Amino acid sequence: MTDLPAAIDRVLPSVRADLEDLIRIPSVSADPARAADVQRSAEATAALFEAEGFEVKIVRAGEGAPAVIAKKPAPEGKPTVLLYAHHDVQPTGNVEEWTSEPFEPTERGDRLYARGAADDKAGIAAHLAAVRAFGNDLPVGVTVFVEGEEEIGSPTLLQLLDEYADELTSDAIVIADSGNWAIGQPALTVSLRGLVDCYVEVRTLNHAVHSGLFGGAVPDALTALCRLLSTLHDDNGDVAVDGLHASRAADLEYPEDRFRAESSVLDQVKLIGSGTLVDRLWTRPAIAVLAIDAPRVADASNTLVPVARAKVSLRVAPGDDANKAMQALRNHLEQNAPWGAQVTVTDGDIGQPCSINARGAAYDAARSAFATAWGVEPVDTGMGGSIPFIAEFQQTFPNAAVLVTGVEDPDTRAHGIDEGLHLEEFAKVCLAEATLLQNLAS
Repeated sequence: MTDLPAAIDRVLPSVRADLEDLIRIPSVSADPARAADVQRSAEATAALFEAEGFEVKIVRAGEGAPAVIAKKPAPEGKPTVLLYAHHDVQPTGNVEEWTSEPFEPTERGDRLYARGAADDKAGIAAHLAAVRAFGNDLPVGVTVFVEGEEEIGSPTLLQLLDEYADELTSDAIVIADSGNWAIGQPALTVSLRGLVDCYVEVRTLNHAVHSGLFGGAVPDALTALCRLLSTLHDDNGDVAVDGLHASRAADLEYPEDRFRAESSVLDQVKLIGSGTLVDRLWTRPAIAVLAIDAPRVADASNTLVPVARAKVSLRVAPGDDANKAMQALRNHLEQNAPWGAQVTVTDGDIGQPCSINARGAAYDAARSAFATAWGVEPVDTGMGGSIPFIAEFQQTFPNAAVLVTGVEDPDTRAHGIDEGLHLEEFAKVCLAEATLLQNLAS
């Protein structure tokens, strides 16, 4: 049996070098100008697993982004494990706000900082480390599946899963795109909220008019929009849209002082909603106004605005249906139009929530692997964010155990400025995944 701690220590330097090379490729799937970089990122990922003796190909569905499928067959009588990650990354935002160049990996303190350092090129690197630790003696069959459009909602993933179902069928699926409960505390993610969003337009006038001549009798669209958006929550901050599902989360305490520090909420700002913090974050709906189209302050004149527009995001609780939730949100916005304003709602993105019954041999193997790597028992957590493709994996491969793991921690700042990978935690992630493969072979 392979001495896995020693093997991981041996391969980590080369894995980190490969991770840094991947990070330097600005594979921003949301930017059409970066399409060549997304292709280059897929090719670099494919080359890494080809060098480990995998049969590799780059695939795409229609006009979708390139994905990588790499396979090594199972030893006789052993299961096959699918290892998922994604090679595309979020845009950087304002580059000037980064402490170091976003696509130049930079170590500061205990972290490696760069866009994609954690989400999710470290997921690719963790799979590579687990594979590399065993050399030519993998204890199970391994299929690596790395998609290239997760950050834009995986629009062609279901088609890919359908087209390549025979090649991707497995006994267990490890999705390395989540995170752990805290530094030093591993977790299995067992529920995720879904996501719907929409654009709501409010119109009160055919054209702008003088605020002095008509103000006081004619409502402006921006004020009407603000009043409409304010109806989405009650005075306590709970979501006030009828017809949305909510439930209880795991019996896990999230201290408010820790949450405030990790969320960066200002000291004087009160938290909204009711129930435990984990209920509010994981198993209840949440609504946020993401953007408003209206005149800029610098360009404003003394006129009543005829039309205003906002983007509204709804996180859908596990156990709900995203399509039903979208209809509930649409109904609320249309039925609460202030002063007879004309309200038009346009549907946006949609992704289903999911719950995982994390019981059985594969989950026991994962918990044992985490305990080995961290020296403490893992906890089951939910995720307030959305990974809609997990529901698609469940739909396509209903007999496979889905294990949602990851490399992130509460201060990873995925999608944000100064995204960073905690290097000691990453080493534990790699050891845990290699140990999981060994455990699944038993």
